Amino acid sequence: MANTVKTEQKAKKSFKMPHLFWIMAGLLLITSLLTYIIPAGQFATDPETGKILGDQFNFLGYQTPVSPIDMMMSIMEGLTSSALIGWSVMVSGAMVAIVMGTGAFDDFLNWAIYKLKDKDDSILVMVMFALMVYLGAFGGSDALIAIVPIGVMFAKKLRLDPICAIGVSTYATLLGFGTGPTKQATTQLLMGVQIYGTFFTMFISMNIFMIVGMIFLLQYVKKIRKDPTQSLMWDDGWRPEEVAVDTSSIKEVKLSWRTVVVLLVYISQYLIIVLYPMITNDTSQTFPMMIALSVAVSIICGFVGQFSFDKIGNEFGKGLAGMAFVAFVIGLAKVMSIVMTNGNILHTIVYWLTLPLMNLPRSVASIGMTFVISIVNLIIPSASSKAAILVPILQPISEALGMMPELAVQAFQYGDGFSNMFSPFLGWTVGSCVAAGVPFPKWVKWVMPKVICFLVISFVIMFALTEFGWQPF
Repeated sequence: MANTVKTEQKAKKSFKMPHLFWIMAGLLLITSLLTYIIPAGQFATDPETGKILGDQFNFLGYQTPVSPIDMMMSIMEGLTSSALIGWSVMVSGAMVAIVMGTGAFDDFLNWAIYKLKDKDDSILVMVMFALMVYLGAFGGSDALIAIVPIGVMFAKKLRLDPICAIGVSTYATLLGFGTGPTKQATTQLLMGVQIYGTFFTMFISMNIFMIVGMIFLLQYVKKIRKDPTQSLMWDDGWRPEEVAVDTSSIKEVKLSWRTVVVLLVYISQYLIIVLYPMITNDTSQTFPMMIALSVAVSIICGFVGQFSFDKIGNEFGKGLAGMAFVAFVIGLAKVMSIVMTNGNILHTIVYWLTLPLMNLPRSVASIGMTFVISIVNLIIPSASSKAAILVPILQPISEALGMMPELAVQAFQYGDGFSNMFSPFLGWTVGSCVAAGVPFPKWVKWVMPKVICFLVISFVIMFALTEFGWQPF
């Protein structure tokens, strides 16, 4: 028996996903080797505009391989050419770390829970869910695992099961994180479109998915209220009558002026970033402004949160360090693009990928993009890393199909967002299950139908946007 257990444990360990560093290293080596195998080819380009002509492709007739040594020597070029994106990601991460460190978000959520604690269950669930969706949309990061205990406390107060605890916390924040209007700045930069240029469209889209996601959760709450044995946690010992409700754990919280100021300063930066290009009709200063605002918000929120000079510096440094690897991966992904370009295989890959799509309506092709990205997202959950890897391919595909780059970004966002909810490689999801005491397979069983529904809705939206000539706004 003991040997059987050890064998099962070894089997489980054998399926452990390698670190992203090794995934990227492997992809770089594979990319280099592919330049020896894939026939070199190029699309013709318009001599006046430089745009790819998707209906004019020619094989070169000879190989232009990039050796593994040349690939390694290209790392510096990849890092330097992606410096703007890398530093923007790092500085933004440092700012979020300081804002989260002030506890303003925690105070606001605790205040909201207390104010609504005597209301109808459905109202409480809806308000809590909406708050978490917006938190995920405008302040989402892996650090939001920390709010799962708030979801657990909330679920216990209402005598709901641990699935609901994740439902009002991680499920909601991931839904906001995956559909929020500020979450694709890196992808937009890589695609060469206006940063936050589709803010209002994405904002409307986010609220549509929020309503659908909320309905799913309310249906589950209603079902286990009517029959507790329908809870997925029933077999694991959850019983509503045995849930210890500690009413003293929900105490009155008053919003301090510091919390209000931190939240207003944090939110206002996005308003400035969105409105400035619209008012001035100039996008050249968008990223310098983003970095400047991130540093300013970090300092202001740090002082308002009563951080010392040293603490602001230390927290900012930790935030930078936390995003440094992401920036490095973005640089490595750029190396892949450089190798494929120098090896003249990027256009060949794009040509083969677009062949089955070129005979389809663009609206159907946009759906195909969304589906492919959702599959890749299971392996590479990091949006920034995935964008850096896929955009060099998605961009010429969209150009070859005559598709607006904003639509490609929208397809990327939908594909990038929903499969996070059951990805076994995303620490945010797996860690939340551990914090709430929910076995990961049971969480997948609950959330999988929702994810499929979200993807179907995203397919419908992509079809409609493409078919009816959507204009970004």
